[in-house]
Amino acid sequence: MRILTNLTNLFFFAVVVAFVVFFLVPQVEKELPQGVFYKEDAPLPTNLHPTVEKRKDQLVEKVKGSGINIVITEGHRSVERQDKLYEQGRSSNGQIVTHARGGESYHNYGLAIDFALEHEDGRIIWDTEYDGNGNGRSDWLEIVKAAKGLGFEWGGDWENFKDYPHLQMDFGLSIRELKRGKRPEVDEYADEE
Repeated sequence: MRILTNLTNLFFFAVVVAFVVFFLVPQVEKELPQGVFYKEDAPLPTNLHPTVEKRKDQLVEKVKGSGINIVITEGHRSVERQDKLYEQGRSSNGQIVTHARGGESYHNYGLAIDFALEHEDGRIIWDTEYDGNGNGRSDWLEIVKAAKGLGFEWGGDWENFKDYPHLQMDFGLSIRELKRGKRPEVDEYADEE
């Protein structure tokens, strides 16, 4: 009798597992946020997402209209470039500038940009207190405010690692989801085969 009970329990467990695997898991994959597609072998983009590109251009125009000289220092970043930056301050000279290896940065998916300021003497600076337009406010924080108004998230708001030059749009997707092939849906963003 005990063996029969164990077999019945095992059978019931197998049926439940099969139901979950065949019916619920595929359903979860299909129910992605609107504007997101999933493809197991989705290629990594080779440029900025069109929405990020458009918002970047709007940001540059907006802050230039306020007399701020912004410089976009990075946009889309290859996995190889990301790995090289990751090694900086670890196995190569310089300060640590990222905690993300290749494939672990929104830059690798065309969803992030970095910026700096152009000083009046032409130097590129990362001075968060610089007031080049002379209005009594930090140019850096004016850029951040304008970027947030355009839908960017600012790395300076992060708890663990403050990344002051970093702006991103994640479209509600985590790095884990992006690594698994989920992408914001835009025809020219990532070539579908």
